[in-house]
Amino acid sequence: MDDTNARHAAEWLLAEHKAGHHFTTLSPPFAPAVMSDAYDIQDRYVALLRPQKGEPVGYKVGLTSAAMQAFCKIDHPIAGVVLASRVDRSGAKIRRAEFGRLGLEFEIAVRIKSDIPAATAHTIETIAPHIDGVCTAIELVDDRAADYTNIDVRSLVADNSWNAGIVLSDFRSSWPDLAPLLGRATENGNVIGEGYGRDILGHPFNSVAWLASQLASRGATLKAGQIVMTGSVMKTVFPEHDTQVRFDIDGLGWVEANVSA
Repeated sequence: MDDTNARHAAEWLLAEHKAGHHFTTLSPPFAPAVMSDAYDIQDRYVALLRPQKGEPVGYKVGLTSAAMQAFCKIDHPIAGVVLASRVDRSGAKIRRAEFGRLGLEFEIAVRIKSDIPAATAHTIETIAPHIDGVCTAIELVDDRAADYTNIDVRSLVADNSWNAGIVLSDFRSSWPDLAPLLGRATENGNVIGEGYGRDILGHPFNSVAWLASQLASRGATLKAGQIVMTGSVMKTVFPEHDTQVRFDIDGLGWVEANVSA
């Protein structure tokens, strides 16, 4: 996309967030015609966020499960950038008022051990040696009350794929096979959804491989110390009341967040 249009689109997105407007599709001449245009806008939007939200510390991969792809009517993953001030530990207090509309997604996060070489055909086998930590995690998304019956995924990607934060448990340096692990989300102790590690593109490391390949296609790479949110095992949950949300994964641990007005 033309750099001027990408910059103006990013400035418009920032203004929309500050004004508290609902999510809407980007309009010409700022509308991304193809997915690479959407990432061009995202790059510039993230650059505008950095003075207030901190430097990039990792990425989120979204729409990695059949449930989430069906939810958003898309058949491939998407990526966004996680900024330093948006990283919280388990037990974090989350205020709904700070979001257009807060959504919670229940995930497995990984920590990158060593820089991953640029390549556009990464696999689990090429990715696994570069991972030194795995944990349970909750992603905070802000869909700004989007209309899912008429969603434009390119505009979603431009809007940093809606990432608004992450909540992490402690990383584990050893872990069981992630594919068969069952994750269960509860709200005030009541089960609200569940899914398996294999629901994330067959295995969470496939999500990291997709991201590494996507970044390589844009001249970037995953770096040592970065965090990757690999995608939700179930549909997004939108808490409407004060609540405690917890995500347990058999054999891996748990993470929780306390949501208030």
